Amino acid sequence: MSLIEQVKSDTAVALKSGDKERVQALRLITNELQKAAKESSDGDETTVLQRERKRRLEAAQAYADAGRDDLAEGERREAAIIEEYMPEQLSDEELHAIVGDAVAESGADSPKEMGKVMALVMPKVQGRADGKRVSSVVREKLTA
Repeated sequence: MSLIEQVKSDTAVALKSGDKERVQALRLITNELQKAAKESSDGDETTVLQRERKRRLEAAQAYADAGRDDLAEGERREAAIIEEYMPEQLSDEELHAIVGDAVAESGADSPKEMGKVMALVMPKVQGRADGKRVSSVVREKLTA
């Protein structure tokens, strides 16, 4: 079963159970996945999920900064629903190992060469680690 079929099936279940918030989040996921599929033939689902999750978390932070904790919590719940459909995240140990290998492979030895390392790491983690998290680990390895 493809991801979009799974989301549609889960939407039907959420509708039947009366979980309006989950239905709304799942419909958003469905719409974005369909839009991505139409725009490009490869339609990378993981990229779509990452982008939407990031949008929710940024909105939650903006609401929290404005003192609207109720709206911030709603955005965080939507982000959590989106995460359910994303690949399992890499552990810190796995990420450090991948970054260490990339640093050795690239020969980078200073933060100025961070781009070289990131170019090697990001395709390997493909949706299993957030870019900020990867960037932080790369910076840590290059300054150590």
